[in-house]
Amino acid sequence: MNERMTLLGRKLGQTQRFAEDGELVGVTVIEVGPCAVLRKKTQEKDGYSAIQLGFGEIREKLVPKPVKGQYKEAKTAPKRTVREVRLPADEVAAIEVGQTFGADWFRPGELVDVVGVTKGKGFQGVIKRHHMHGFPKTRGTHEYRRHGGSIGCRSYPGKIHKGKRMAGHMGDVRRTVSSVEVVEVLPEKNVILIAGSAPGARGGFVMVRDAKKRTLAKFDRSLELADTVKTELKEAIKKAAKEAPGSEKTPDFVAWHNARVRKANAAIECAKKLQRYLPLRAKAKIPDALESLSL
Repeated sequence: MNERMTLLGRKLGQTQRFAEDGELVGVTVIEVGPCAVLRKKTQEKDGYSAIQLGFGEIREKLVPKPVKGQYKEAKTAPKRTVREVRLPADEVAAIEVGQTFGADWFRPGELVDVVGVTKGKGFQGVIKRHHMHGFPKTRGTHEYRRHGGSIGCRSYPGKIHKGKRMAGHMGDVRRTVSSVEVVEVLPEKNVILIAGSAPGARGGFVMVRDAKKRTLAKFDRSLELADTVKTELKEAIKKAAKEAPGSEKTPDFVAWHNARVRKANAAIECAKKLQRYLPLRAKAKIPDALESLSL
């Protein structure tokens, strides 16, 4: 269940920005908010805690009369898009009906998830839909170059297996891009710039929420752990050599040392893998792997 703050927005397009280190980063421009709080759901009354957000303007004559009272109570104009966001009860209690949220909710450098609906491609064949290679365009192939090939046998199994890749409808599905970095925030325009791409076409509806996987925090923790272990090992070797010369070469000390080295190297490898998903951390210095001791 999602219990992270989510704001509604619209994809405006893509452009480029220079990072502080001079690297050129492709970014997606998203208009986030203003999102008005239309209603609050509580555990006591509704069985769960959530807020109802509205985004985008719509003519009042297009709104059903029973719904108009809700906007009147929230003291806000009718909204084109309405979504419910589940939050912990204490966070819901701190939010007031009629309150608005915008791009200033996010900060440069933090990670977000972007949810949207991909571009619809209509009915497509297996070459475009599943990236199949097709048949050779040489002698002996007739009118069969972009076909999907065999889809089953005769008496056994006597059916087409579920999930068989075939031609069909492509696109127009909900997709989430996880842990993308916020490059820049323009609160006066209610716009944020995120690194990389986001699902959907220009003008498409998207939802931007606090990242679930917390890749950036994990990256920073990995580097911090590796640095802490490296300092700890240096001090332990120095202390052992000073108090009892030669004790740093005993089997017990070597086993302890190598166990800490394995932990630090695992953190370093984790940081290297995560760095691929963090464009603004592409040039962050990652320490080299530590060496184990031998008897």
